[in-house]
Amino acid sequence: MFGRRRLVPELNSRNGQIRAGAERATVNMPIQGTAADILKKAMIDLHSELPKHGFATRMILTVHDELLFEGPASEAESASELVRQRMEGVVTLKAPLTVDVGFAENWRDAKP
Repeated sequence: MFGRRRLVPELNSRNGQIRAGAERATVNMPIQGTAADILKKAMIDLHSELPKHGFATRMILTVHDELLFEGPASEAESASELVRQRMEGVVTLKAPLTVDVGFAENWRDAKP
């Protein structure tokens, strides 16, 4: 979707196990690669959008397909709504992107 390419020379391997692993990787890569690109684009957009809207909330961590933000409790509702809007609208797809947002005093207690 974003022009990502990955060469997989193992597809020509004589070893069946290596070749099968390469085949699985070539099927999986467009899906995971596109998801990673979408998340990176959202991160870039949010990095500039949060301060533009006067939020002290900042992005501090990403884990797989989750973003973790830190900010004052008074901004939780409004900052989370901006995050949701920007992440769901970062790209246009046939299927809608949906984002679950949760907030808590710490990451362990956060539930979407």
